[in-house]
Amino acid sequence: QVQLVESGGGLVQAGGSLRLSCAASGRTFSSSAMGWFRQAPGKEREFVATISASGSSTYYADSVKGRFTISRDNAKNTANLQMNSLKPEDTAVYYCAGRRRPFVSYAGRDYDYWGQGTQVTVSS
Repeated sequence: QVQLVESGGGLVQAGGSLRLSCAASGRTFSSSAMGWFRQAPGKEREFVATISASGSSTYYADSVKGRFTISRDNAKNTANLQMNSLKPEDTAVYYCAGRRRPFVSYAGRDYDYWGQGTQVTVSS
């Protein structure tokens, strides 16, 4: 069983930056694609970014492209989301997710493991 624990959320002003981290337990991390999703109050969960198991492929939602960067360190079993130029509309609970397959996916249904989420609040 893989467990994912997010950290790094908080309150930031618009235009600021935050770096989210996801620590994974288990020995399958290096063969698992990872993703970040978010859910704002009253809205459905939405895809943010994904990275392949090797780290060679990444894919972003249009709303964050050019501002967010997903990365991973397979030696440390961590996945990260660097968020720059934050906007109030980025306010949400951010979830780290992992899948048993190495390929990227933007569909939440393709992910097998989920973290508990970390709150990101961007003030205007």
